[in-house]
Amino acid sequence: MKKIINPKVSIVGAGPGDPDLITVKGAKALEKADVVLYDALVNKQLLNLAPNAQHIFVGKRKGKHSYKQEEINQLLVKYAMNYGHVVRLKGGDPFVFGRGSEELAYIHNWKIETEVVSGISSSSAVPASAGIPLTSRGVSDSFWVLTGTTRKGELSQDIHLAAQSNATVVVLMGMSNLDKILHIFKMEGKSGLPVGIIQNGTTAAEKIAIGNVGTIAGIVEENQLSSPAIIVLGEVVNERKKLQSFISQSQFDVPLNYRNN
Repeated sequence: MKKIINPKVSIVGAGPGDPDLITVKGAKALEKADVVLYDALVNKQLLNLAPNAQHIFVGKRKGKHSYKQEEINQLLVKYAMNYGHVVRLKGGDPFVFGRGSEELAYIHNWKIETEVVSGISSSSAVPASAGIPLTSRGVSDSFWVLTGTTRKGELSQDIHLAAQSNATVVVLMGMSNLDKILHIFKMEGKSGLPVGIIQNGTTAAEKIAIGNVGTIAGIVEENQLSSPAIIVLGEVVNERKKLQSFISQSQFDVPLNYRNN
């Protein structure tokens, strides 16, 4: 008997890297999947939650795009129509610089059932794993989350506004523009502002560098930190020292590269 196909696409956030940080709802979606289209920053251990599904890599990395966004959109529709339930597994949260809304809009045009399963965003989870709170009473009352590279490959102009504020500033996809970002903060007289950079956050390969706007570039170069990494600028970076004595020490068994002057 031919299988009755009920096309459906679930856009699922995989979380920041640690496979244990996927949501219960996300894990349930994977268990029911016929096809999983996953990104480069998704921990491949999560594919074990979908043992009966086809696993298709559609990740994009700078200079190494395997698929254009338009092609991914078309694949989602194609596999849903031909196989049934497709899970689009995206790193972090699909609606935080994840193009989840673009994919959802495209799929909707084909009258396919859709759902969105939010993920834990790397913008907050990665600093937390490094012991850096984005807000702290008396230290920071708010935070910005910005992309360091726009669709055109340029630095977001919002960085200039963020640098003028007293808020914590979190920059995703910003390592290629790190020098430009630091220059903007220096021009605002913030050379001494603490900076934390976390590479491969929440994973076994995590690396952390702590410094300030004036020193962090040298620390990054010395220790060869690169993408994927999150940049945190703000006084909250110094809270890490306090939190080390409160949180399980195993969480801090990560190479720490530090220089403040």
